[in-house]
Amino acid sequence: MNDSSIANLSKAVETVHRWHNDARRVVFTNGCFDLLHPGHIGYLERARALGDVLIVGLNDDASVRGLKGANRPVNCTTDRARMLTALRCVDMVTPFSEETPLNLIIALKPDVLVKGGDYCEENIIGAREVRSNGGEVVVMPFIGDYSSSALIQRILDKH
Repeated sequence: MNDSSIANLSKAVETVHRWHNDARRVVFTNGCFDLLHPGHIGYLERARALGDVLIVGLNDDASVRGLKGANRPVNCTTDRARMLTALRCVDMVTPFSEETPLNLIIALKPDVLVKGGDYCEENIIGAREVRSNGGEVVVMPFIGDYSSSALIQRILDKH
């Protein structure tokens, strides 16, 4: 992957339209992905295995601060997006600034929406919209005990 895999909404919509025309199964997930760790990697690899291409909706810096607090993110949007696009399993990263990725999900119309095991399917933002377009929603169980917040705390405890 390269920086051209980091797409704004209009480029992402155009690319997904092309992928759908090529009969590719589009998988979407989203998150902060601050301090990328093995849990993220495994999750993204398993998400990608559910289709032909994987799009990651990435919370921008302001959105992460709203979710995680004033000291987050550790890495800025550009750096987090660049790290994600370096992964073989990620085909595109689309940053978003809203509190939730609902508008992104509605615009992209993915075939599969994936969220981590800490979510209940009925509480997943965009699930209803994906299902109404004929898509499916997958709750991916966590493997291992990884957490960016726990990793940050471990670093702070060592100093």
